[in-house]
Amino acid sequence: MTTDTAARTDDVTRVRRPHAWIWAALAGIASAAVLLAVAELFAALVARSASPVLAVGSFIVDIVPRPLKELAITLFGETDKIALLAGVGVGAAVAAAVAGIVQYRFRPVGAVLIGIGGALATAAIITRTGAGALAWLPPVLGTVAGIFVLVFSVTRLKRWVTAARESDARTAGTNRRQFLLFTGISTVGAVIVGVGSRILNATTSSVAAARDALRLPAARSTVAVPDGASWQIDGLTPIITPNDDFYRVDTALTVPNVDPTTWSLSIDGMVDTPIELSFDQLVGMGLDEYGVTLTCVSNEVGGGLVGNAIWTGVPIRDVLRMAGVQADADMVLSESVDGYTASTPLSSLTDDNLDAIFAVAMNGDPLPFEHGFPVRMVVPGLYGYVSATKWVTRLTVTRFDRDEAYWTPRGYSAEAPIKMSSRVDTPKIGAPVTAGAIVIAGMAWAQPVGVAKVEVSIDDGDWQETQLSTPINDQSWVQWKLDWNADPGSHYIAVRATDKQGNLQIQDQAPIAPDGSSGWQRTLVTVSS
Repeated sequence: MTTDTAARTDDVTRVRRPHAWIWAALAGIASAAVLLAVAELFAALVARSASPVLAVGSFIVDIVPRPLKELAITLFGETDKIALLAGVGVGAAVAAAVAGIVQYRFRPVGAVLIGIGGALATAAIITRTGAGALAWLPPVLGTVAGIFVLVFSVTRLKRWVTAARESDARTAGTNRRQFLLFTGISTVGAVIVGVGSRILNATTSSVAAARDALRLPAARSTVAVPDGASWQIDGLTPIITPNDDFYRVDTALTVPNVDPTTWSLSIDGMVDTPIELSFDQLVGMGLDEYGVTLTCVSNEVGGGLVGNAIWTGVPIRDVLRMAGVQADADMVLSESVDGYTASTPLSSLTDDNLDAIFAVAMNGDPLPFEHGFPVRMVVPGLYGYVSATKWVTRLTVTRFDRDEAYWTPRGYSAEAPIKMSSRVDTPKIGAPVTAGAIVIAGMAWAQPVGVAKVEVSIDDGDWQETQLSTPINDQSWVQWKLDWNADPGSHYIAVRATDKQGNLQIQDQAPIAPDGSSGWQRTLVTVSS
């Protein structure tokens, strides 16, 4: 009798009630991981663009208010997309955890929530530009798999909890092991399958091989960087920005992989003859090199969202001339393969004195994928959001009073000439320098007119004219420098530029919206003894 009582007491002691809500939340997260993994797997097999995370992320990019977009670029810079995807992942995990808890408490409401999430992801996928006929399949299959995992795991969890309450150690242990094993295998398998599928999606593309094998015709004219164009000063930006260092700001969460053998460019709208060109037809028109500085409208005063490259391409005006632009048109709406649009003044594309081009190469190599391979637009003197369309596939000749582009309804100007600007590259804020002879240096640009002079004021003193590097052309930036005998202490350095038409850089401070920041940069420099 004593022995039986002790055994029963021992059984009761060993049966611990699980923290049901915590395990239910983990079951929900596991089900979401399976949903995404299965969707990624079938996306890699039948529809490369049908990734729920990317589709939802792209949807968020499209609807995010302008202030949040500006804040994201300010906080994260070129890693804003990584931050967005991380945010989407965290949001999905939280929502899945809630679904798991709800499923445990109110079956089958949690499964319904997973189904709604899958339906929203499916809608985001099939409404994206370029969605294929089977784009719905990966998220639907993923949703079915996720619901199954949630229902099965929560059922095992409830049996585990029930057995624990009844002090049935054997049954509780069995269901505990089944729950943990099933949930653990589902989660680990989801991570392996999901990551592997994303890698497979990226590496099985033949576009990378097509780019590597691409041999462009030699340029008929080249850009020679003159002697004295680039000074080797520590901390000073080079006159030609390497491809890997060139800023990237666009709305694409994943870089489109466009095969040049299937790419085409259509010109339609207010034209006499709509035309369509293949990649070979475009480059067959003859390639030339152009030195052009590009600037993002999100570039703050003194910021780094600006770069200069030697672009190889075909003048856009030559292609528009083939189509025959109608007299009352004043705007060209360019469209990317992912549906992004930009509104460019027609005059900027047809002016014989502006090198607006369809670029196919950057600094001597075919365009990097991140910068628009196989073809992008490069237009001097305009911020990128109204001109520098990457992965361009269509130009519609129209009017500003008839059409608007992606960023116009989001609070940005339809037309946005680049504002003349100058910045201090060295000495840098927060990096003390030693007293004595030092060099103040930086960059300046005034497209498409060109920089005439750059001046520096130290501690609100007189403006001193700096030495300019030899310009490549008026459409590229220049370096500037000033020798300074620095005394110990804190000093303010201000910089301003003047263009070749005599216009002085705007002094008044303005934010990046609606048409670009302005103001004279004023930096604090600490000089140690």
